[in-house]
Amino acid sequence: MFDHLPEFVDPTVMAEKQRRFSGALPFARMARLVDAVANRDGSAAFELGFAKEGRHVTVTGRVRAELALICQCCLAPMSVNVDVAVSLAVARTVDEANLLPERYEALMLEDDKVSLVELVEDELLLAVPSVPQHESCVSAIQKAQEPEPAPPVEARKNPFAVLAELKKTH
Repeated sequence: MFDHLPEFVDPTVMAEKQRRFSGALPFARMARLVDAVANRDGSAAFELGFAKEGRHVTVTGRVRAELALICQCCLAPMSVNVDVAVSLAVARTVDEANLLPERYEALMLEDDKVSLVELVEDELLLAVPSVPQHESCVSAIQKAQEPEPAPPVEARKNPFAVLAELKKTH
């Protein structure tokens, strides 16, 4: 098991050798993630293992991090714990990706190399909520959006009721 993360690896070679990588990856090495989070000094813990399942090259493991995001309702900082299970299988074409077992997502490769930094970064970016909000902010928004109860409707008198009364008296 390696405790550092090489920049690029050949997934097929790594699968044949059943290589595993684990350690911590600083957010500073993940340019796209740094733009999405408020804590640029943090790091993500990762465990990635390469294997072969039949003729498929697979990458499995976990990515964990505590991300500081900005609540889009009150603009205050908030913390989101991310714990993502990685379950990928290498595919080079869309047709190949469509044939993968359902438990795997496609890891589309154009050449024989994959950036492990980008793989970890992609998993974190997919876990970031599209609109980060505190639970209390979500509750307040939902409460504000609830319709006010309608005022009680008075029973309207039938305009022909007067005629019915006149008919009874005559």
